[in-house]
Amino acid sequence: MNDEYASGSESIGTNKDAKSKMLNGSAWMTVGSITSRILGAVYIIPWVTWFGAYSNQANALFAQGYNIYNIFVIIATAGLPSAISKMVAHYNGLNEYGVSRRLYYSSMYVALAMGVICATVMTFAAPKMANGDPNVVPVLHSLAWAVLIIPALAMSRGFLQGYNWMAPSAVSQFVEQVFRVIYMLAATYLIMKIQKGSWVSAVTQSTFAAFIGALGAIAILAWAWLSHRQEMNSLINNGKNDLSVSTGRLIIRMVYQAIPFVVIESGVAIFMLIDQFTFPKMLMSVGHFTHYQETVLYALFAFNANKLFAIIISLASAMAATVIPLLATARVQNDFHGMRKQIENVLLLFYFVMIPASLGLAAVAQQVYTVFYRYDHAGVVVLEFAAFVSIPMGLYTVAAAMMQGISENRRMMRYLAIGIVIKLVLQYPCIMFAQGLGPLLATCLSMFVIDYLILHSFNMEFNLHFYQMSKPTNQILCFSLIMFAVTKVVMVLLGHLVSPYGRFTAFFMAVIGIAVGVGVFAFLALKYRLADQIIGPRSASLRRKLHIA
Repeated sequence: MNDEYASGSESIGTNKDAKSKMLNGSAWMTVGSITSRILGAVYIIPWVTWFGAYSNQANALFAQGYNIYNIFVIIATAGLPSAISKMVAHYNGLNEYGVSRRLYYSSMYVALAMGVICATVMTFAAPKMANGDPNVVPVLHSLAWAVLIIPALAMSRGFLQGYNWMAPSAVSQFVEQVFRVIYMLAATYLIMKIQKGSWVSAVTQSTFAAFIGALGAIAILAWAWLSHRQEMNSLINNGKNDLSVSTGRLIIRMVYQAIPFVVIESGVAIFMLIDQFTFPKMLMSVGHFTHYQETVLYALFAFNANKLFAIIISLASAMAATVIPLLATARVQNDFHGMRKQIENVLLLFYFVMIPASLGLAAVAQQVYTVFYRYDHAGVVVLEFAAFVSIPMGLYTVAAAMMQGISENRRMMRYLAIGIVIKLVLQYPCIMFAQGLGPLLATCLSMFVIDYLILHSFNMEFNLHFYQMSKPTNQILCFSLIMFAVTKVVMVLLGHLVSPYGRFTAFFMAVIGIAVGVGVFAFLALKYRLADQIIGPRSASLRRKLHIA
């Protein structure tokens, strides 16, 4: 099975080229992911308003349906998009573009079968998965339609990412979100405001919007395929075409490569499912809470805060999608130095993006939460805490992707299993200690352990230059804390001038706070040459334009 996984004759190229590919790919994926996530958060403002008194119940129902849906999507795609991205990069690195094409065709057969199987199971097993809530059943039925076609969409994205063509994936993510949001807002307004109908029906149509969004994304990827068809045909014609791998063998290899991806990529979703099925009973056992209070607390961290800090996590997801094919190419060519450099570059880029973004969200948490959900002290506290939790969760996303990129799948699965056990052990004491913050606290501690094990593994295998990374890492942390303090002071001062509890004034304050935070961090990063180590020569040009000495 490993005959083709021999060393390639060509080098991966210079570190500068690899870093440039990573930055460009990350930029495209970040733009696509961030814009789609922002759009996926902005719709909440009218959506919650139209639900009125049912908003928290609608949020909780939406979250319950999507947590199960996410697991089915991961099973339906079987980890194949990431596996395909890695395998396409591998074969392309060997100049065997014809095998990559047949790999994609084989993946579509698997996508069709998995979509039908998982959608059928999701439909008929919905009552068993509803955790005693009959309202969850129609929501799961509506999401089954999306599960039917998501595998084909995901396979196509993985194939194009294997060529390091990140733009089509980024655009398709945005279009998918646009179609989804338009449908769900139109359906919700029709049901809740015009027909004065059931809030459960409105949530059901809102989740069915995932199918509508997927159709839009598939159209974009089909257009991208046609646009690149001539280029791909040329690469196939001029490639080696020495390998002969049967369709059956390609499918077996895909499944073999994909099994670890299924487990690893479902890590965050598994943690959320643990919360969904353990939080209600555990909360009831540690205090006198009504069912309504439990539903509201669950909605605060599982939907309200999750929707907002998911924007931060999407930054890490963008880096993860970019780094897998780059590391896979380095691995197949036995470029030990290239792999080490890629891991170091990704870690620094992660710190540079995630730490200030997370602290920035914490600094303007009250204003952002008020804009999206109306002011609620408990919701603000949850969002502030969740902003910090997004750092270890984001690092897990990136670090797990790097482990997959260097084919350390078994070790990564072992680390995830350790994290899940820690999560289960800590869940009850954390809920007893922190109640509504308990699940987030248990997740945070578990993720810290997983992240430490992964970074320790990288250091043992590649002898990472942590001493060289220490200065920029400390600068990032220091500048982020300064940015956090300045932004927080500005928010407090503005709060004495205008009311921070109205949506309009909160939006006004949030815009100013975000501008101040970005400005402070950018100035410090450029002034003290931190940006030079992350984005290279472009930072000098930015300094000249901004007149920073």
